[in-house]
Amino acid sequence: MAAPLSQDVTCLLEAWGRGDEAALQKLFPVIYEQLRAVAHQYMARERPGHTLQTTALIHETYLRLVNVREMKWQNRAHFFAVCARFMRRILVDFARASGSEKRGGSVTQVDFEQALTVGSEPDWDLVVLDEALRRLALVDERKSRVVELRFFGGLSVKETAEVVKVSADTVMRDWQLAKVWLLRELREGSSYEA
Repeated sequence: MAAPLSQDVTCLLEAWGRGDEAALQKLFPVIYEQLRAVAHQYMARERPGHTLQTTALIHETYLRLVNVREMKWQNRAHFFAVCARFMRRILVDFARASGSEKRGGSVTQVDFEQALTVGSEPDWDLVVLDEALRRLALVDERKSRVVELRFFGGLSVKETAEVVKVSADTVMRDWQLAKVWLLRELREGSSYEA
């Protein structure tokens, strides 16, 4: 994104943060394509046949943004960090809801033989990753935040460093250490699943 456009985004964010609702209406078309790219990255990681679509994820994120009142937006990177958090929550909530339906919610019960012939199950990997990230946050909040911003937000190392207020080198170290920690947790976590 070019610097003037980034400055325009920051100005619109500041106006919106002061309560100017019209600024959000101007902002959304400017950032839509980047939000779409981030949402597309999320959806590309999901299992085939996922019922939530990229556009629905963007619109759900927008609905949550509309409810944000008087936020002191720092810059474009801060905005996308908040969007990343919203998208993560939406996907995790969706995965959990799919899982509750799988476990009996509004789904018709079938016997064991029928269950063997049913297609793919909901993707629990995102729920497991979310739980692992929550455990990481208890150990090291910053590393958890770096993963959220990079993995879920699609932010660059530089943008992540701006949001977290550390150097790019620190972000890279946190990113590497967090990936190793999460891989270990996810491997061990697979034995927790029944």
